[in-house]
Amino acid sequence: MHVRNLSHHLMWKETWKTMRNERMGKPNVTYDNAFFQKSSEDFSRRIKFNDYESGRKSTAILSDLVDGRSRVLEIGTGPGTLTIPLSKKVTRIVGIERSEKQIDYLKANLKEAGLDNVEIIHMNWEEVDHDEMTDAFDLVVCSHFLWQVEDLEKLLQTMENASKGFCALLQPCGRDEIVGSIFEKLGEQRYAGQFEPDADYFAYAILREWGRLVNVRYVHYTFERDLEEQIRYVAGFIGRFYEVNLDVSEMIRDFLIKKSGNGRYKEDNTASVMWWKP
Repeated sequence: MHVRNLSHHLMWKETWKTMRNERMGKPNVTYDNAFFQKSSEDFSRRIKFNDYESGRKSTAILSDLVDGRSRVLEIGTGPGTLTIPLSKKVTRIVGIERSEKQIDYLKANLKEAGLDNVEIIHMNWEEVDHDEMTDAFDLVVCSHFLWQVEDLEKLLQTMENASKGFCALLQPCGRDEIVGSIFEKLGEQRYAGQFEPDADYFAYAILREWGRLVNVRYVHYTFERDLEEQIRYVAGFIGRFYEVNLDVSEMIRDFLIKKSGNGRYKEDNTASVMWWKP
């Protein structure tokens, strides 16, 4: 793999480690024993909103990179945010996913969509035999996954080694401001982006240092939630810094009810779509 020999490099690794630790802590949520099961169901339902809007729009951007004969490797499928729309455009997707629960949702979503061209590997991407995948795919893509990666350079190297065509990253940009508002209401900390999903600029900086010419486009999409879903959504972030017990959950409920009188919460989102040729 070709990497430029530069006299100076960006010192990003400690910042990545600190920000990743903030975002990856397991929420301390005690007000509902079924919280994590319900949150997983919420996520699977949410990504299907408006016929997989996020995945559809991302697939449209990537459509020039693939055709009906293409083989795709997807690292971190989740419940199928990108997998479902993309599988309709290519001959086969090999998806790597370590969460058994997410695989169950993915299988159900594939069945619901009538798709049978996705092979699912239940494994951590770092444990896969990457030698068998060298130059095996027309597109290698990683969607909504970056903060779960400890070694970002290793992920990018793995993607490049497996691709004989293109690599792509999809990553959300920015968080709904209501989460930050509740965070500040709960404590004396100023919200300084502790929940922001942005990780794409780290990957962009690494790839540019390697000499890659990175294309970037943005997609805009919408989610809607009911009150209980929105409480869980907020609690999932707040719980990384505070215990979300019954009292805190009721405070979140009161705050949200004042924000919306109809019990529905619309969230406008943006995600970056980056692609490059290794």
